[in-house]
Amino acid sequence: MLRVAGWMLVAGVIASASGCAAPQRVVCAHQPVANPAGVVFVADGAGDFRAASHALRQAAADERREVDVETFVWSHGPYRIVADQMDRAHSRAEGQRLAQVVLAQRAAFPDTPIYFVGHSAGCFVVLAAAEALPAGSVDRIVLLAPSAPVDYDLRPVLRCARDGVDVFCSKVDFWYLRVWVPFMTALQGKWCGAAGYCGFELHAEKADDARCYAKLRHHPWQPYLAWTGNDGGHYGCYQQTFLKLFVLPLFEKPGSGSGQPYSRSLVPNP
Repeated sequence: MLRVAGWMLVAGVIASASGCAAPQRVVCAHQPVANPAGVVFVADGAGDFRAASHALRQAAADERREVDVETFVWSHGPYRIVADQMDRAHSRAEGQRLAQVVLAQRAAFPDTPIYFVGHSAGCFVVLAAAEALPAGSVDRIVLLAPSAPVDYDLRPVLRCARDGVDVFCSKVDFWYLRVWVPFMTALQGKWCGAAGYCGFELHAEKADDARCYAKLRHHPWQPYLAWTGNDGGHYGCYQQTFLKLFVLPLFEKPGSGSGQPYSRSLVPNP
């Protein structure tokens, strides 16, 4: 996976440096649906590879989960990794567009659960959408290897998510989240670690803030998870076995074990 990540980064740098124009945008064609199982909007990582959303859709189909998995296309275009990672104004604008999609869904079918999933730079879009929505608009938010900074203020996001925010992070994801992403942010004037490496910092200044952060759950990668296909690298969170065991269960109502995805009962005996 390190070799794949390296080639993806090289392709992204070349594409961004060459100034190649982004292709015509594919607008999310989601039409409001009445689905008791819910709708999952996925913002993939930088470069418009759409790997996370494809993997989640496949896992849901294999497990016969009836959730609708929708790819929210937000990228500058194929291989535009650097532009997607650095252009915060673009991420915010796309997040506001996603928020409008959610408002339309909520207005049409208020009882249909809505979930957000973001991977890497796509987490910026998910976070911006949550910030633009009223409190309680989304049922749960899942962030996979977020490249958002560790000091990102999650309080507005946590107020938006009824059942909270789940963050999957890994200190094995060193070159991408510990080296490359902070280097990119340093070029914009601030060196800051990525939350996908070690998690988000808390900004609890009042009692209400503490209540918000009670809905934040960090799930750091652990070596025993390697058997699921998640090796702790940047793309480990959307490997099929890992998705089926630890991510898909989060798209259920509380009381089914969600919020504690790393159950050791799922670890095979040595």
